[in-house]
Amino acid sequence: MSLKFESTLSIYETGHHTIRSRVEFEKEKKRICRGYRSGEMEGISHRMVKVNGIDMHIAEKGRGPVVLFLHGFPELWYSWRHQILALSSLGYHAVAPDLRGYGDTEAPASSSSYSCLHIVGDLIALIDYLGVEQVFLVAHDWGAVIGWYLCLFRPDRVKAYLCLSVPYMPRNPEMKPVEGMKLAFGEDYYMCRFQEPGVIEEEISRAGTAEVLKKIMTGRTPGPPRLPKENPFGIYPENPITLPSWLTEADLSFYATKYSQKGFTGGLNFYRALDLNWELTAPWTGAPLKVPVKYVVGELDLVYTTPGIKEFVSSGGFKHHVPLLEDIVVMEGVGHCINQEKAEEISNHIYDYISKY
Repeated sequence: MSLKFESTLSIYETGHHTIRSRVEFEKEKKRICRGYRSGEMEGISHRMVKVNGIDMHIAEKGRGPVVLFLHGFPELWYSWRHQILALSSLGYHAVAPDLRGYGDTEAPASSSSYSCLHIVGDLIALIDYLGVEQVFLVAHDWGAVIGWYLCLFRPDRVKAYLCLSVPYMPRNPEMKPVEGMKLAFGEDYYMCRFQEPGVIEEEISRAGTAEVLKKIMTGRTPGPPRLPKENPFGIYPENPITLPSWLTEADLSFYATKYSQKGFTGGLNFYRALDLNWELTAPWTGAPLKVPVKYVVGELDLVYTTPGIKEFVSSGGFKHHVPLLEDIVVMEGVGHCINQEKAEEISNHIYDYISKY
């Protein structure tokens, strides 16, 4: 290791709290897919599939081995737009879903429906639907966390994993995660502030969806991220944020439109299931990850700069829990949204890594 700076689509199934008929499903599928204009984003196609009892939207392009991309919060399939085009042009079938609760994918109401077992169940059903035994996995932020769970639960379905931003963090059997984060970083730590349903949603609404998205995606403040009660997102109208070259007004508008339509609750429910995940994953305490991994992170990433993370990654703790960790790359001067900020470089990292297999 080096360290560097079909199965058949089931249309008629029981979902969460409702049964969708073939007609209802087909109407919804057509409505969503019409929203992506023909020829938009250079031939990326869209479809709705039924997985694990929910309707999931996927974006895809290309033919060949499947590369499965998992987005984070507050993102969508769209955060992988550059990599979908790049990898599909290199002989791969690039597939990027909106995860459960996000974008055009169904959003069950209860936060208990967003456990790691639910999300990994969605992905296994998607892999089965795609008709392949294994996928190359690429994931960022919350998608990276789900990626680690997928590798932990079903290593047989992942050929290799390129992880962005969030390293594997082993389960602490002595303390639930939310309690541990409060003790380490205080009540204002963002994951703690996300716990109470409706509270942060109201604060986002007051601050403005587009402004909050812009602040989060372009942020360069070192971790740990905190959201004080007064002006939690640090948005000041007299000092507007200038978008960087890698995030256009059209990009921001895409995200803002989807979140204005769907809301943030689905994505926030991933955080609200943290303690539930801790309870459910007790049988895997201490289990090693048995999938080949390459880890890439920005030097200024708010996760990487959170106290303890950089040391865990570089001191051997990460490698201890992920014995097949092959490479760690720290990209100088790069922030959290690394796959958008350094799109070409990340596409190259992905191709260089997975082309070995």
